[in-house]
Order: sequence, then C-alpha cells, then structure tokens
Amino acid sequence: MDVFQALHQRRSVRAFLPQAPSADAVRTLMQAAARAASGGNLQPWRVLALTGEPLADVLAAVARAAPEQDANQTSYPPSLWEPYRTRRFANGEDLYRSIGIARDDKAGRLEQLAKNAEFFGAPVGLFVCVDQRMGQAQWVDLGIYLQSLMLAAVDQGLATCAQGFWRRYERSLAAHLQLPEPYRVAFGVALGYEDTAAPINTLQASRAPLHEWADLRGF
Repeated sequence: MDVFQALHQRRSVRAFLPQAPSADAVRTLMQAAARAASGGNLQPWRVLALTGEPLADVLAAVARAAPEQDANQTSYPPSLWEPYRTRRFANGEDLYRSIGIARDDKAGRLEQLAKNAEFFGAPVGLFVCVDQRMGQAQWVDLGIYLQSLMLAAVDQGLATCAQGFWRRYERSLAAHLQLPEPYRVAFGVALGYEDTAAPINTLQASRAPLHEWADLRGF
C-alpha cells in the first residue's frame, strides 16, 4: 500500500470487532507516527494506549463524571459559519441516516453520541496528551502526529476514529490517568479492527471539490 491509497482508504470507523491488536502492533504504530513533522523537533505529544481492564476502568470513571465542557465547545467554533456549517450538518445527517436514526429521534441521536464515551466499542483507546503551556503551533504538530498514526493504521489493516470528544472530560481524565501537570488530553483515538458488517461503517464522508478551497498560481 502506498500513501495515496492509505489517504483514500482512511475513514472514521465507529464500530469495531472485539479482537484487540497486539501490543507490538500498537507500539509500532505509535513509534512510526512519531516521525511526524514537528516544529523545532519539540515532539509535543504524550500518548497513552489502553486496552482490557485499564481501558474499562477509564470508561467507567468517565461514565461517573459530569462533562466539564459541552461537546460543541470542544470541537467547533461558536456560531459556525458557511460553508462549514453546511458541511457539518450534512455530515451529521449522513451519519444518522446510515443507522436509520431520523432527524426528530432525539433519544436515538443521544444514544449514538454516548458511544463516543465508549471509544465506539474499540478494544484499544489512545489518549494523545499535550502540555497546556504549548501553543497553537504545537497543536498543529499534534494533528500531524494524528494523521501519521491513522495512515499507518490503515497500512496495517487497522481502523481508527479520532475524537475531540474526550476534551469534555480533560480534568477527570488527567486525574484518572495520573498525567503529570500540566498535561491534559488533547484528543482520543479509537483503534481496532473494523466491523465491516456494521451499517454505520458504510459512511464515507464527502470532501469539497478542489476549486472551493485551493488556488494554484504561477503554474
């Protein structure tokens, strides 16, 4: 598999098989992703991979905790404007349509949202953490690390879903995970083998055409 194939095959998977990848496989992904570009070679990421009882303990702790922030506050700017508002709305509608949840089915939508707090059933949950003193440039580095990790996972036959959702519980997670101050969870990643029979995994998010966001000059 080459990089272009991995880019086209990567999707946000929201249903996983119970089989967990081996410790060696997870370690290989984490280490390979650390080749990501990093300004000043700061490598600002700190990554925890959990499975089995440690993962179950964290999920139970989060289930008992009250959200510290609203999900929208942690993931999107307030009063999202066009064309981003329409893109987000369409993506949400496509997702719920794939699992037969109607727009007015509030309970069904909340039930699906709650699966974020279970890593969508993935057997491995990764928490990518950052020192809160880091700035915007280092958060860009985290994004490059995340993309590298997800592409490496595709190459190894694994599936992922990146989740900003976990920032709703950043203080609770920091305490439970015993993160050194002033580290906090930046995002989580569900990792495992895709359940190809799950309807929700038929979703392939669309992408805006090149002319909407790119401008080539001098060619």
